[in-house]
Amino acid sequence: MKLMAHMIATLAIIGIISGGTLAVISKWADPLIAANKKLVTENAIFLVQPEGKSYEIVKNKDHEIYKVFDEKKVLIGYSIVFTGNGFQGAIRSMVGLDKDLKKITSIEVLEQSETPGLGTKITETDFKDQFNGLETEPQINWLKTPPTKPNEIMAITGATISSKSIVIILNEGISKIRTLKVGGKL
Repeated sequence: MKLMAHMIATLAIIGIISGGTLAVISKWADPLIAANKKLVTENAIFLVQPEGKSYEIVKNKDHEIYKVFDEKKVLIGYSIVFTGNGFQGAIRSMVGLDKDLKKITSIEVLEQSETPGLGTKITETDFKDQFNGLETEPQINWLKTPPTKPNEIMAITGATISSKSIVIILNEGISKIRTLKVGGKL
């Protein structure tokens, strides 16, 4: 009985020390993680809008939207963060759209946890470049064969779900943004 009480006390002390250490590390790391996430997002604004020189945040509780301007402060388009489900977890991406929301200028995948070597190919240039100049109307489509229309992309072999997820995330997000623009909230 004495041995069991000693084991329980030892495990309790180890648990308290471990939990306290994790809490301290989390308290220290959380602001650094948030700052890094903000920096990645700010850099991506101009990656998806390469002609942009400045931006303005659009106040919206549901979406992270940035109006992007050229050197003369003329609106050239939008950089918008969209998040949705992939194969392994959430995919957070930024898309650049022209001012009419009819063409994608570029996309960047900001966060993902897809299958290494397969789904992670959504972060590679070959896949992302398919979206440069892609038309968004009536909606973006994905194919397993080379695209023939200006609103189609080719899915990644072995990672169709990840490819399809990006297309679904973009289509749903762009549809919501169009609704905001029609309602005068953009």
